[in-house]
Amino acid sequence: MIYERLNACRDEDYRDFQSRLVPNIPGERILGVRTPDLRRLARELKGTREAEAFLAALPHHYYEENLLHFFLIAMIQDFEACARAVEAFLPFVDCWPVCDQASPRVFAKQHEKLLPLIRKWITSEHVYTVRFGLRMLMNEFLGEDFRPEYLAWAAAVKGEEYYIKMMVAWFFATALAKQYETSIVYIEERRLTPWIHKKAIQKALESFRVAPEHKEYLKALR
Repeated sequence: MIYERLNACRDEDYRDFQSRLVPNIPGERILGVRTPDLRRLARELKGTREAEAFLAALPHHYYEENLLHFFLIAMIQDFEACARAVEAFLPFVDCWPVCDQASPRVFAKQHEKLLPLIRKWITSEHVYTVRFGLRMLMNEFLGEDFRPEYLAWAAAVKGEEYYIKMMVAWFFATALAKQYETSIVYIEERRLTPWIHKKAIQKALESFRVAPEHKEYLKALR
């Protein structure tokens, strides 16, 4: 059983550390399995009937089962199959580490198919579906396939949920590193909410990817 393999890797000290990172997850649902062990197990399970049955057995009980689930999804090589698996799983994502740790590899190769899904995800009522959609927009569309309207999509995401607001700020901090001339307008004209505005600048100032001269200008816009 997959649970038994996870349980064999548990680390009590690491469980206590993880519990502090995800306070919304009860401690008894956290085993304390380190990420390298989860990724190793995902590689061992890839393509097996056991993995197929596990992916169909939602919801899971343990935090690490959810992490493993997303690591398995990330290795699916067919875009349609991967997208179906993501959409089936997103409603069960209940914390930021599960949301943030996996990036399906096939998404990088199918941007035209991915974009409509992102549009749908960022308008969801589910906090972590929105966060995942924003992260995919950040990861995949601030490079060669960037369009200015993607900044408007992120800026239009509303809500007081901390993990959504933080993701919008992270998106704009990354945009300031990768698409500075277009994204700086959102800071100069204060198009973001005050909290996100300040947090985006803070994260940009902490980033090694933002040019020093840009950081100096951003300090004056706080």
